[in-house]
Amino acid sequence: MSLLDRTRPVQPTQAARPVAALWLALLATPFAASANSPVLILPDMADSFGVPTSTATWLVTVFAWAVAVGTPLMAGLLRRRGLGVTLRLAALLITAGTAVVAAAPWLPLAMAGRAAQAVGGAGLITAAMSLAGTVRRMGVITAGFGILGAVGPLLGSTVAGAVSWRLSLAVGALALLALPAVARRADLSAPRDTTPFDGRGAALLVLLATALVLIPRFPLPAIAASLAAAALLTLHVRTHPTGFVPASLLRTKTFVLSTLLACTVSTSYFTLLFTVPQLLTDRTDWATSTIGTGQLIALLTGSMLSMALAATAARWGRPRVLTILLTVGALAPLTALLTPWPPLLLLAATLAVLATSAGQATLAVYATQAAPSPQRPTAIGLFNLGYQLGGAFGPAIAALITLSA
Repeated sequence: MSLLDRTRPVQPTQAARPVAALWLALLATPFAASANSPVLILPDMADSFGVPTSTATWLVTVFAWAVAVGTPLMAGLLRRRGLGVTLRLAALLITAGTAVVAAAPWLPLAMAGRAAQAVGGAGLITAAMSLAGTVRRMGVITAGFGILGAVGPLLGSTVAGAVSWRLSLAVGALALLALPAVARRADLSAPRDTTPFDGRGAALLVLLATALVLIPRFPLPAIAASLAAAALLTLHVRTHPTGFVPASLLRTKTFVLSTLLACTVSTSYFTLLFTVPQLLTDRTDWATSTIGTGQLIALLTGSMLSMALAATAARWGRPRVLTILLTVGALAPLTALLTPWPPLLLLAATLAVLATSAGQATLAVYATQAAPSPQRPTAIGLFNLGYQLGGAFGPAIAALITLSA
């Protein structure tokens, strides 16, 4: 009997109690620290495998790829098989992936372990966001993303220096501590979805996400593959309108615009996340530790402000919240581009994380509430796919900016 089975409610017909927002945050946010933990320890990882640092960056790329393709797949599993199966598979993948990373003597095997961790983490995030329900509760989750994402590089470096870089890649497993509480309160029963699984639609979406993630590394072939995959997926959706990517969801203007805006602010955030430290290094005489501390404070400030914005979003109304998001999202890159005073670059980082964290919280709710109830897990998966693509595009744009500076 599994952990989830032992903690399942005794009376399955009883209405499930809402899961506390802090438990949902614990279920989802360690993933952010795990994703960012390799930033400062790539040279140590490369030395361990006897490869150049540039080769070790494939551990970052494969993680981003696995998140991108795993998010809609785990959302599809949630829609068809329910929360219980999704949580079990996610926990299994995280446990197995962490064990592989801890013992892998070769880089390709470690990459496979990181991919398993990423898909499992995507499943937990999808589950947590599906249980949030309100902008306020979603704001707790996304602010947690910002906070743990901000401390992830420093946490990874500290753990690597004290113990091992392998342990620093295991911090995502802390999310498993939330499983008993979530299982006691949430409805783990399987939905009654008898529609055939759309394997071709799922494969085409995975192909499209893979091509998009590879654009930063192989621009021309990846762009060509992305266009081809998008065309094939479009044709498939027309002939299978209720398949893995529902046509009705793509025709829902609120969902599409929310997802595109989330991708935009995410791309801006990840671009500035990698660009601001390099620009401060070039324009000031600050020590590396000073720059790191300054950026950490800026990101933590933005994350806390995003939680406050999400908490008051319902009272302010959708038009005013969207105006704030658009204004802050535009000010972040403009500040970084136009400021004559280098310390204001830290303000740009604060604005960027405020826009992306608050945007993910509010826009995710807008996107899923606009979808028909049976399609909401799919909406969450596709929305998060759009957000995660920003994590692939941003570093590539940052590299172009720093190379041309």
